[in-house]
Amino acid sequence: MRILKGLALSAATAMVLTGCATAPPKVAAPIAAPVARELPYRWTQGNAPRAHKDSLALWGPVAMRPGDFHWAAVVPQGEAKVVIDLMTQRFYVYRGEQLVGMSTISSGKKGKETPLGFWKVFRKQVKGFSRKYDNAPMPYMQMYDEKGIAFHAGALPGYPASHGCVRLPLGFAKKLYGLTRLGTEVIIEG
Repeated sequence: MRILKGLALSAATAMVLTGCATAPPKVAAPIAAPVARELPYRWTQGNAPRAHKDSLALWGPVAMRPGDFHWAAVVPQGEAKVVIDLMTQRFYVYRGEQLVGMSTISSGKKGKETPLGFWKVFRKQVKGFSRKYDNAPMPYMQMYDEKGIAFHAGALPGYPASHGCVRLPLGFAKKLYGLTRLGTEVIIEG
């Protein structure tokens, strides 16, 4: 009798387990797409985040080492505009509404931060030199701040290291110099 009860219990357990196996599977809730993490900008008008999105659309998600840059194969007509993102250490240049170039930078170090805001290029020199810092060379210099701050070719260690200027790769600075003019808009966010 005990054996029969044990067999009956085993059969009942097997049926319950089999019933679980044949039950319709639970439908998992859809996984939400990851939300892009917003960078903690001190000041932005949305130009730097837009430039980043434009660069993803044009070149895809690219890893850039210090000194790397991208330049569009075709540059349209229109006014140039510069967007500098101090948070990501990137420099973007537009022609009209189209992004045509992106580069790594080295901006001002702690205590000598690159100023944020809206500026305009007011002086350009192919062979510029710093009056403040021992006549340091500033190739393809484009000054936008009355205190002598500019963007120009220079050393790119991969982090903010300048006295306030925005350093660029030499090849990028040269292309940029030919694209801009006096009065070109410069937007610095970070």
